[in-house]
Parts: sequence; C-alpha cells; structure tokens
Amino acid sequence: MDFDKIIDRQNTHCIKWDMMEDLYNVPHDEGLSMWVADMDFAVPPVVTDKMHEMANHGVYGYVNCDSPYRSAICWWMQNRHGWSVEPEAIFTTTGLVNGVGMCLDTFTKPGDGIVLFTPVYHAFAKVIRNAGRNVVECELVVNDGRYEMDFAAYDAQMTGAEKMVILCSPHNPVGRVWTQAELRGVADFAKRHDLILLSDEIHHDLVFDGATHIPMQNAAPDVTDRLLMLTAPSKTFNFAGMHTGQVIIPDPDLRAQFSRRMLALALSPNSPGQWATTVAYSPEGAAWVDELVPYLDGNRQVFDAAVNEIPGLRSTRLEATYLAWVDFSGTGMNREEFTSRVERGAKIAANHGPSFGTGGDNFLRFNLGTQRARVEEACDRLRAAFSDLQ
Repeated sequence: MDFDKIIDRQNTHCIKWDMMEDLYNVPHDEGLSMWVADMDFAVPPVVTDKMHEMANHGVYGYVNCDSPYRSAICWWMQNRHGWSVEPEAIFTTTGLVNGVGMCLDTFTKPGDGIVLFTPVYHAFAKVIRNAGRNVVECELVVNDGRYEMDFAAYDAQMTGAEKMVILCSPHNPVGRVWTQAELRGVADFAKRHDLILLSDEIHHDLVFDGATHIPMQNAAPDVTDRLLMLTAPSKTFNFAGMHTGQVIIPDPDLRAQFSRRMLALALSPNSPGQWATTVAYSPEGAAWVDELVPYLDGNRQVFDAAVNEIPGLRSTRLEATYLAWVDFSGTGMNREEFTSRVERGAKIAANHGPSFGTGGDNFLRFNLGTQRARVEEACDRLRAAFSDLQ
C-alpha cells in the first residue's frame, strides 16, 4: 500500500478538510488539516473491491449479511487480540458514539453521574450532557510525562450518584495502552462503586512499540456482569463515514436489556457498513493493518522529534492511536497565543485541548494519520511559528 500517495479530499464534503476554515479559521487553500480523527489514506483494496461490487450490482434493497459479518468480527477479535466473542453478544450501532448514547439510554437515567478519565475523547461528554446525565471528571495524573490513574483520589470523588464509568482503551488523546494492572484497577473501581463499565476500544488495532492492548473482558473476566465493550472498524480501516460500530455485551441479562431497547427504537445496520466490516476483518485486511501501523509509527517519530526540539513544546509519547497530544505550557504563553501561532502562523487546524475536559487547557491534539510529506510540512511550519523561542 502506498501510504505516501497524496489524496486530495477538498471539495468532497469532507469534514476534516472542507470545514477547517469555518471551524479554525485556517484557509483551505494553504492549511493543513490535522484535527478530526480520520486518516487521509485510501481504505484497503479488499474494501474498495467490495464497494465496487455492491455499486455495480445496481440494486440496493434489504440484505441479510448478518452471519458472515458476525463471524468476521469474532475471527478478528480472536486472531488479533486473543479475545473470544460470542456472535450473539454483538450489536451493531450507527458508529461508536451512537453506541455510547445507546448504552447511556439503556443502562442509566437522567441525572445519573457518568465517570470519565480526563482529558478524554470530547464526544463522550457531549453525548452525556445531551442525554441529561452528569459528567464526573476524574483527572488523569502525569508522572514524568506518562499519564496514570489515581484510584484513591477517584474513590474520594464518588458520591453514590454515579452509575457508569467510561474507559477509553487505548486512550484518546493521551495515547496510553493500559496495563493489566491498570485495567484491573478500573474493574475494581467499577465494582466498588457498583458502576456499569463501558470500555471504548476503537483504537485497539493501532498500537506501537511492542505494547499490547488487552481487551477489558480478558483483563477482568469477573466483571462481565457489568461490562459493555465498544469496538468499530472505522479507525483501523478509515471508513468512519460508514457509521458502523459494535456494542459487545458478554452478560446475557445486560444483552437482553440492550436488545429490547434496540428493538424499541427499530435500529438496524446499513448494508455497506456491514459488508465493509466483513471484508476488512480478514487476512487481507490484517495484512493492510500490518503495513499501516509501522507507517503511522514513522509519522509519530518524525513529529515527536521535531516538536520536542522546539523549546517549550512537548509531545506526549504515544503508545497507540495516530493522535499526537502536544503540551504548550512550557512556552509561558496563554492558550489564545499558542493556538493563534498554530492556526494563523503555521496554518494548521488541530483540536483544542479544553474540549477534552479537565487537564487539556495547555494542549492541542494533532492528527498524524496522513502522508509523511504532510507531517514533515507541519513540523517545518511549527518550527517557523515558534522560531523566536529557539
């Protein structure tokens, strides 16, 4: 796969490139879009071939591809992650964020507290608040540049009104791959406070440096009576626009509750998303991912080396994801100034740290899921934008 090939996504109704001027005041004709989490690479050929086959057929009626779809998911989780999934445990939602919303709707009530380990993926808090639930922020601690959890502090925050905890594993935006001990800690925290545990594992295929992602069901099999697993092929294979995600529920009682809610809302998956998932979760898809991850790791190394040479900037070391988390606090600048230098000086659109919750004020998140030449260009622009510090 030629990941260096530049694909022009402008004027294709692409949120990432066509919205950066409206959202970040970065001109579309000069800007580099490094914000929303999709990649600038073509999907694997096996997916493209399947989409062509569907299009060429010419009839887009009701389909039944459920059995091969579930089988492909089970095959992938077992072969890539050592995780045994029962086909009947799989529910399909309109993307992972919709899956979060469905879990909130099924297993919590308005006014309930929902625990997040912040800074964390911004869509969680948005969905929680719009559902009439309350966000409870448990801030991650930073030890020598590495984000960790402080369960003693989190225990002290609990009031009894909390009903669910959402874990991002691997973590977006700080890039951690949680250890067995850390996952065990989250599971024990959920048990102590009688919380439903929702584990978002959408970035589980994009892991670097020999780190190993451990599915929560494997890490803590004794909490399956309160466990909801969220996965999706969208980050791995770059087809977020298919809006296809999975809620995987090991426990039969929780499964029955979720099934009733899905049936009550008459929710069903779209056929392109199911077929794309089915063919992506295959040996051909696995080979593509095995080429993608080293390329992303190369982008990470290029970006980190450049950013960490700029006085006052520090790129958090990623163990997973293609989303760089950069700390600007060492510049002594306020958020408006360093953000302006990135957006107006370097003409780069990057996610603003405060949107990820407590702990994000001095940060920007940069999407490295793009061609190496664009990453190198971003590095040059950042050096120039902060040249007075060097």
